[in-house]
Amino acid sequence: MRDDDVLAAVRDLAPALRERAAETEVLRRLPDDTVKELGETGFFRLLQPRAYGGLAADPAVFYAAVQEIARACGSTGWVASVMGVHPWHVALFGPRAQQEVWGRDPKTRIASSYAPTGEVTAVDGGFRISGRWHFSAGCHHAQWVLLGGLVTDDEGRPVDMRTFLIPRSDYRIDEVWDTVGLRGTGSNDVVVERAFVPEHRTLGYGPMAALACPGHEVNAEPLYRMPYAAVFTTSISTAIVGIAEGAYASYIEATRQRFRVSYGQKVAEDPFAQVRIARAASDIDACRLQLTRNIADLFAVARRGEGIPMSLRARARRDQVLATERAINAVDLLMENAGGTPMRRDGSVLQRAWRDMHAGRGQAANDVERALVLFGKDALGIGIQDPML
Repeated sequence: MRDDDVLAAVRDLAPALRERAAETEVLRRLPDDTVKELGETGFFRLLQPRAYGGLAADPAVFYAAVQEIARACGSTGWVASVMGVHPWHVALFGPRAQQEVWGRDPKTRIASSYAPTGEVTAVDGGFRISGRWHFSAGCHHAQWVLLGGLVTDDEGRPVDMRTFLIPRSDYRIDEVWDTVGLRGTGSNDVVVERAFVPEHRTLGYGPMAALACPGHEVNAEPLYRMPYAAVFTTSISTAIVGIAEGAYASYIEATRQRFRVSYGQKVAEDPFAQVRIARAASDIDACRLQLTRNIADLFAVARRGEGIPMSLRARARRDQVLATERAINAVDLLMENAGGTPMRRDGSVLQRAWRDMHAGRGQAANDVERALVLFGKDALGIGIQDPML
């Protein structure tokens, strides 16, 4: 299967995902058929290493597929983007960990919750971890989970932040997800009680930032020489931009037929509505184009075997976080001019997208001011160091 075949299959699947969007919200998780059919397109293999049946594809193809999915259904796009990037992350772990995840089944899926909310204790051969991790999108459809945790010294001071790779047998899922937006993502809590995680199933943020991970021993493809922060945060904003594109298309379709009683005219003839459409379309295009450019530039550097310059990392982070902000502002602009119909409880594509995007805005990757400060410092020659770069 080629990269382009996957993208074509995802486009063919999009109408079915669009039809299931309302059902997905009611279920508060992705329907099993949706996950099965996404798997059949090859989507989850795009960023998986070739050594374990993956495609190690050009990341541009992955993000293009995410946009197609998110246009059709915001919750499905969000879960696909997050779970789709996890094979890339696991590829950075050592060969032993990768074998444990994919050795028996290369179709194994992985969920995550990266905020370090649990307790981590160093023990012989690894770590003992316990706690509750929130917002694990798609966790019901995964057999492993990536959990963030702080490693402390003898006095309780944080000395390292790591990701811990844990099998389904070592955690349980607590059904708590009931939200206004992204309702269908099934982002429930993952609960762990004194699970032992061997050293080889942990990975620190230092090696990821330095592009010097144990997984590079077996996965030499340029894809895995890209910065974690750029790959992951772009997956978040790409889903949001895809949702915005779906919202825009829905708004245009409805507005062509809509009549405004108060002015006795079709809304399509209103010059102010036309201006809003132009502004929204331009902002959404700008989001997509900048995200695409940055990933292409990062991948080009990785393919040349060069280190990723901090200026490019900071630019990618800047444009990623502003893509989220611009996309949301664009859809807000359309909602303000959409009338009362989208506010009905039975909703509409535009309303669902609006709710989904505002829910996604709260993801840690979308901390606008913090990201922009990093770019400003770098531009001024002030040294920066941040795990999100």
